[in-house]
Order: sequence, then structure tokens, then C-alpha cells
Amino acid sequence: MELLTPTLRTDRLLLRPFAASDADDLTALMSDARVLEYWDSPPWTDPARAGVFLERCRTMAEQGSGIRVAVERLEDGAFLGWCLFVDWDDTFRSARLGYCLTQTSWGHGYATEASRAVLTWAFDALPLNRVQAECDTRNPASGRVLEKLGFVLEGTLRQDCIVDGVVSDSWVYGLLAEDWPVRR
Repeated sequence: MELLTPTLRTDRLLLRPFAASDADDLTALMSDARVLEYWDSPPWTDPARAGVFLERCRTMAEQGSGIRVAVERLEDGAFLGWCLFVDWDDTFRSARLGYCLTQTSWGHGYATEASRAVLTWAFDALPLNRVQAECDTRNPASGRVLEKLGFVLEGTLRQDCIVDGVVSDSWVYGLLAEDWPVRR
């Protein structure tokens, strides 16, 4: 079952399917060492990675395993990053949420706003029961984003990532349909 990548609007953001014209902004984001400091892969060094990324977005939607939307600010059209709903499993009615935003967009509530829009779409469009998200334990700001969305900290994956020789732990968060704030 194909998942059509939605176009979503919030008060301040436009979330939309990626376009080929996003390649330069995407490369700038994913090659920023500070942005990817707590990520599970090193910063990009090859601009050709943007084409692979964009192809994966298309393939993921076609296969029905998830969607990834570009996030831009409505006010000026600035590219802020992306939000991901992936690993959709219709048997277990579960998936994972992720996001990656530019440094200049940090601290403005954009990650929470974009993720809330994606979650609202997912809970409305799919028979979704559970969403999981992980974040590096050295990145409490990302944990706060998840908690604002209603996610509950469920545990710690010890030493689950090694990126460029740096070993790190991850927090695992879960959100159930019965706890989704929009449904209350």
C-alpha cells in the first residue's frame, strides 16, 4: 500500500513532499557537524548523497513504509529541515518518528510543531496504535520535544551507536494511540 506523502500546514510551517530543488538545502543541513552531533551517522561529505536521500523518500512512500516531509517556514519559505514517519507496520500498527532541523531553527518550537502535524496525519490516516522515537541521551532538548508530544520515556539502549568512534546511548520513547493528545 503506497503512502501518499502529505502536504500539511500549521500556524507557522508548511510540511511538503521533497523536491529535487531541495538538494542544496538538504546537503547544507546534513553536512552540518553540529546538527548531526547526536545523530546515528556522520555528517555528509558528498553532495551526491542528497540524490540518494530524495530517492529513498520516494521509494519509502511507494512501498508504504513511511513518509518524510520537508519543513519550511510559512513566513519566508526558509527550509528548516525534515520530519519522518517510518517503519510503518500494518500488522503491529506501529511506526517510528524522527526529525532533523537546522541550527537556526532550534529553540523555536518548530520540531514540536512539525512532529505534531505528522503525528496528527498518521493517527488520522492509519490504524496506528504505537509510535516509537529514539534520541541520544546527550541531547535532552530532543527528549523534551518528544515529551511535549506525549511520548513516554520507556528505557535506555546502552551503547547502541558508534559514530566516528564515539559510543553513545539512546533513550527510547513510546506514544500510544490512547495517549495521543489530539484524541483526548
